Amino acid sequence: MSQSFFDKVYQIVKRVPKGKVATYGQIAALAGSPRSARMVGWALHQINDRQAKEIPWQRIINREGRISTTCLDHPPDLQKFLLVNEGVEVKDREGNSWIDLEKFLWKP
Repeated sequence: MSQSFFDKVYQIVKRVPKGKVATYGQIAALAGSPRSARMVGWALHQINDRQAKEIPWQRIINREGRISTTCLDHPPDLQKFLLVNEGVEVKDREGNSWIDLEKFLWKP
């Protein structure tokens, strides 16, 4: 039986270590579907509170290094808080929260 795309996403996101981030596109490529960055976002949007304790959704950001979630269940301020608590530097500028990808990008 083949694994669903969402399940692949969850397994890959679980591998992103504390103190590192990955991009939606990076996760999509690792899941075998490099043009599915938005589907990665949708997969992470679907996780429930129990899954959120096992799947570090906060470690996934956009390709520019910006926190881009607009989800009310997983708001940007929560994502920023969780990342900072893991040792990721988050800088605010232009009304957005940014992470230095050269420093914090996960390289599996």
